[in-house]
Amino acid sequence: MPFKSRLIIAAALLLTICTSLFAAGEVIYDIRVAGNRNIDSSLILSAISLRAGDVLDPEEAAKSIKTLNNLSTFKNVQLETEPYRTGVNIIITVEEYPIVDNVTYTGFSALKMDKIDELVTLRKGSYWSPQLQAELIRKLKKEYYSKGYQNVSISVTEQAAANNRVSLEVRCEEGKRVSIRSITFIGNEQLDDKALRKRMKTKTASLLRSGRFEQEKFETDLTNIVSFYQKNGFIDARIAEWHLNPVDATTLELVISVEEGVKYKFGALTVSGNNQFTTETVLSKFSLKAGEPFDQEKFNAQLGRVYSLYYEEGYIYVTIDTENSKDGDQLNINLKITENTRAKIRQINIAGNRRTKEKVIRRQLEIAPGDYFRHSQVLLSQQNIYNLGFFEPDIKLDYNQINNNGDIDLNVIVQDKSAGTANGGIGYNSADKFVGTLSVSENKLLGNNWSSSLKWEFGGSTQNFEFDFTNPNFYDSDMLLGFNLYHTEKTWSSFYYKIFTQGASIRAGQPLPWINRSRAVLGYSLYAKKYRITDMDAILNNASQNANLIELDSLGTQITSSINLTLSRDTRDNIFFPTTGSQITLYSELAGGAFGGDFEYFKQIAQVSWFIETWHKLALRTKWRFGYISPYGSSSDVPPDEKFYLGGTGADGIRGYPDRSIGPTGGGTREIIFSTELGYPLGSDQIVALGFFDAGNSYNKLRDFNFLDFKKGIGAGIRIRSPLGLIGFDYAYSLDEGSWEPHLQFGTTF
Repeated sequence: MPFKSRLIIAAALLLTICTSLFAAGEVIYDIRVAGNRNIDSSLILSAISLRAGDVLDPEEAAKSIKTLNNLSTFKNVQLETEPYRTGVNIIITVEEYPIVDNVTYTGFSALKMDKIDELVTLRKGSYWSPQLQAELIRKLKKEYYSKGYQNVSISVTEQAAANNRVSLEVRCEEGKRVSIRSITFIGNEQLDDKALRKRMKTKTASLLRSGRFEQEKFETDLTNIVSFYQKNGFIDARIAEWHLNPVDATTLELVISVEEGVKYKFGALTVSGNNQFTTETVLSKFSLKAGEPFDQEKFNAQLGRVYSLYYEEGYIYVTIDTENSKDGDQLNINLKITENTRAKIRQINIAGNRRTKEKVIRRQLEIAPGDYFRHSQVLLSQQNIYNLGFFEPDIKLDYNQINNNGDIDLNVIVQDKSAGTANGGIGYNSADKFVGTLSVSENKLLGNNWSSSLKWEFGGSTQNFEFDFTNPNFYDSDMLLGFNLYHTEKTWSSFYYKIFTQGASIRAGQPLPWINRSRAVLGYSLYAKKYRITDMDAILNNASQNANLIELDSLGTQITSSINLTLSRDTRDNIFFPTTGSQITLYSELAGGAFGGDFEYFKQIAQVSWFIETWHKLALRTKWRFGYISPYGSSSDVPPDEKFYLGGTGADGIRGYPDRSIGPTGGGTREIIFSTELGYPLGSDQIVALGFFDAGNSYNKLRDFNFLDFKKGIGAGIRIRSPLGLIGFDYAYSLDEGSWEPHLQFGTTF
């Protein structure tokens, strides 16, 4: 604001206060507005706190003037009083800023009008003030600087019009675009220019870089340079000054002066104020060694562990001040801890769940009202809620302090997403070719976490009808209850037979109380199978290996009655894109024997997967899968469709090979698979790119097992979470066959 305007306002304020003091205590009879041309008097009167009938208060008078000035619509505001009867009348005299009648922009070539409209708030009808002019020029210059026009000049010409209006011309002289030719440091004796330049995003011009100078980016560079010094022991380092010096009409030299200060070595660390934890416990969170260069970044990270230690026990109000004492080049630090009160949770509020019952969310909480706040339990609760798959990723956690004891109410805010789908689609695999799907599914039926689906797969060599229902909390308990009904017709074209299956299964599960995040599920299946050979000549050409299939074809419908047990433990942090934790599954099935039926066999599958975050969101996933099946009793062989067929995608997939192409003719009774993936999220966990390596084989006898005989594939792929479910595409190279194989899949197999 110009000095003259400030002087007028100050004089008006002084006059107001003096006048108000003279009239203090007198009743206001009337308030009038004078000098206003475009703003209605009623709007001005509504903005102030003075009212007719009030006793005149000097503070309220000063406050009213300040309020009107803050509207940025008046050049000048004066408040005067005149005696009236036993009180006063107030006259508010205003001088309005002119109203913008129109705006034209000239000389703007590098900046388009749509970008100008986005940057500035100046519009027809705006009140034209010095503040608005300064803001307009500042924003336009900033945008030009980001494009490399450091010599840009922007001015505004005003043309007065009738009724206190003004026409504006915003003129730009862009000048030549400039770039940074060199970056020079002054005062850096301990760290060289090259090391400092590496910490900067501002770069010199080259074939692949523009060399533009952007103020915001450069401010971050200065912070990074100081942080780098502090990481190397120079805790007093600072940027003294910097300059952009013209080299010629189009290039600049960036000169940065630094003051390094002393390079400190770490000395001793002491602790005071700690009552909840022993000094030894606090010091155990630090690995800094006496005599080594002091690393501020490393120290801050280890100080964060101390905060986590306190947060875990509910001391969320803890403050830790670091008191530095310098002895020559040695830095001694005292941690002054103020523990404050311990937070206890009074209640947990849940909001945003419009289509999900609150009890479904509360079951996922690892913390309850009355508990002390524990950071790990709160984060685990957040993970559990997200892993339901019912809510958007942004699950917010917040708390409100409710009393002087530090107790809190914990707030969990979710946003429902659709958990039900009705869709159709076409899938493809090398064995079945194109397969169509029509399905209806709902994962939170009636607001509960009940899941139900009705699916029909058709085309190629498959006809599959299946209905599934699962209630993981039967009668609001921890018991899982579910069932399946299915009818399938599947042609195994590579093995010259077709199989018809229809039946049902039921299952019941319960968490294992002594193992965290684990569950045991017991199931029973009863189904009828009928085998039909599609090419008898091909089967008879290898009758010794196909004797079991020839017999099954002659027997007609056969009954399988089996019981199965699944033991599992899942500690993944995110079921959609896990970066930590593991998943362990042990499946055992016993058919026949005391359960009746025409087949007697024992089947066991063990699978272990580990997930580790490596670097910058890259997640490493490793899986081992072992399978075993054996006949017993009256059965001399197991059903061919129960054996292991490796290759392609799916639970027994080895990418780089067609589906069910690996193993002995007619399938194997032993399998071993190793797979590792390196995944990277391309925008949260909705789209994930991955590289992978698969290896494995199938055998009929354990003595045939040979690691060197593993079939191996390598490749890359992508996973997309869509309303239709998880869609994946992989392109893999067989290291044994030397050929490429595409894989399209729905759902996850890892």
